[in-house]
Amino acid sequence: MTQKRYQEGKDYKQVDLIKIRKALKKEAPLEVFAFKNLTPGEQWVDISTPEFTAICPFSDWPDFGSVQIRYVPDKTCLELKSFKLYIHAFRNLRIFHEAVTEVIFADFLDTVKPKKAHIIVDMNVRGNVKTVCEKRFKC
Repeated sequence: MTQKRYQEGKDYKQVDLIKIRKALKKEAPLEVFAFKNLTPGEQWVDISTPEFTAICPFSDWPDFGSVQIRYVPDKTCLELKSFKLYIHAFRNLRIFHEAVTEVIFADFLDTVKPKKAHIIVDMNVRGNVKTVCEKRFKC
């Protein structure tokens, strides 16, 4: 019995990430609140969610993992309820792990405008394969 080999573009093509970002912004926009640093030094904020879910584009099975964002705020901080709703909006999206990282980080940077930031998308093992994607901004 031979297993089918999936090919991007033939069996599945990644939806344009800009379209995904527009849909997420409409459905579950990230929000911020004002921040003022009162003491010397950098304050690092660490936000994580262990219950991230999206859909594998090839198998249509759910992918599970965690998302962690660490950042140094400038003038605003990420409002947590909006982050929860935003992350939940990925639940039915067919998207690759690397694209998840790019979309979340781009939306976060555009909204919060931090001095520094770092994201880790750590997907659970499935089919004997584990994916961890990281990206840094001015770190």
